[in-house]
Amino acid sequence: MSIFGTIINKLFGKANATANTDTGAAAPAAAQPDAAASQPAAAAPAAPPAVAPLSGVDVAAVMDRFVSESGQKLDWRVSIVDMMKALGLDSSLDHRKQLAGELGYTGDTNDSATMNIWLHKEVLKALAANGGTLPPNLAG
Repeated sequence: MSIFGTIINKLFGKANATANTDTGAAAPAAAQPDAAASQPAAAAPAAPPAVAPLSGVDVAAVMDRFVSESGQKLDWRVSIVDMMKALGLDSSLDHRKQLAGELGYTGDTNDSATMNIWLHKEVLKALAANGGTLPPNLAG
């Protein structure tokens, strides 16, 4: 599975788990949308999926829960590394380069500072393009 697909699955899964807990639904039902959400991401690894698996997901609220649960001081709103750490993903340079390739980065991947800034903005744009709801200051 693509790294971006994994990001979507984690956000969607956490949002569904929270929604199911809030509504009293059984936990196994939350696992079914995760599997469906992974297929569009895997089908188009070079670009964000065309299907909107995050429809209605408040990305900021879900990410804030991930950060809270991580027990670390992470600023996912400005850092792709912190965003990946909050999601429990490998944030190594190799994985960030892979994510940059998935999202169509054409710059120098050895310039990690520039790539990281681009990646953060692009991931937020891609999440919004896939139905995620972002606060106006992050919506780009």
